[in-house]
Amino acid sequence: MRRLLILLFFFLPVAVTCTPAAAYSVFESQMSYFDMRETSSTDLKAFTRWTGMEARFDRQKQIPDSKCGKVRFHPCSILDWKALLASIRKKPLREQLDIVNDWGNAHPYIVDELNWGEDNYWETPYEFMEVSGNCKDYAIAKYYSMRALGIPAERLRVIVLQDLNLGGILHAVLGIYDGGELLILDNQARQVLPALRIYHYRPIYGINENGWWAYYPKRN
Repeated sequence: MRRLLILLFFFLPVAVTCTPAAAYSVFESQMSYFDMRETSSTDLKAFTRWTGMEARFDRQKQIPDSKCGKVRFHPCSILDWKALLASIRKKPLREQLDIVNDWGNAHPYIVDELNWGEDNYWETPYEFMEVSGNCKDYAIAKYYSMRALGIPAERLRVIVLQDLNLGGILHAVLGIYDGGELLILDNQARQVLPALRIYHYRPIYGINENGWWAYYPKRN
């Protein structure tokens, strides 16, 4: 518990200051930091950016699609998004992941300061579709895309981590469990990769609708 509190203190107030797509290095000689142990909690009170985003998205989803383009943060690209998801609903999971990753990554990278005048705003998918966003916003939009495709929340995590290629800067990706394998959807990568093949990310915590997970290196 003490480790969880320390993690909350040091990382939750800090903005996820990810950068646009960069060189994506894989160092086969290293062990992946995703070879980890974790502790979990269902207490989301400290994650106000996440829960605030969820509440806004619940309200935004109540707006009829007939009002698209007439109401802020209800762009008509929502209709294209829903049509895309409907078209891939019966495809195999790995194909769905590739398509959702490509869809999200096609949006331009925009920093929070330009969109929101602050440095740590967590966007809903509808806000992302209207104004684009940064790494956590890509991850959230992909998260809800997979939820709309019927993937249960317990298989999904928005994962906040350190990018060791960039000096430990905070970054965010979407993780999805397929059987016992964790796959990563990343705005810095065209391919969906198994987490254990990624060697320059150090995960800190993951979150979904039901709880959060703190990640630690495995003991030798």
